Amino acid sequence: MFRTFMIAAASAAVIALSPTAFAQGQGTADEAKAMLAKTVAAIKADKAKTLDLINKGEGGFLDRDLYPFCSNVTDGKTIAVGNPNVAKQVMGEDARTLKDVTGKPFGQELYDAYQKPEGQITEVSYMWVRPGPDKTPVQKVSFATKVGDLGCGVGYYK
Repeated sequence: MFRTFMIAAASAAVIALSPTAFAQGQGTADEAKAMLAKTVAAIKADKAKTLDLINKGEGGFLDRDLYPFCSNVTDGKTIAVGNPNVAKQVMGEDARTLKDVTGKPFGQELYDAYQKPEGQITEVSYMWVRPGPDKTPVQKVSFATKVGDLGCGVGYYK
């Protein structure tokens, strides 16, 4: 019985530490689009509650490295971010001023996407920090759209 337990434990360790297991920690483009659709629907149903859930990373609005973010379409002020690594830094800031580590003004690109007709989705690429302990910026592609008086996006890391 002990031998069976040891084999099972060793097998579990190999599976848990395999590259496939680590890949499960990353969201895909399709999953990011699905979370954006969920975010849009939730905001239309109950804006205040949804923004609160996003900021807390609850209600399915933080899944591995996928999370929504929202800003006002008028002044660009960031009002919701599901990424705990950067929420304090960007909350209340004008999204138009955001630049990535390479100096790319991706915040203006997001803001421009928020000005397009509601439901139109725009892709914006930039370098950003993924949720979790690693603070190294990586390539990210966000899908952004207008939802009433908000602009929201969800991105995935490459």
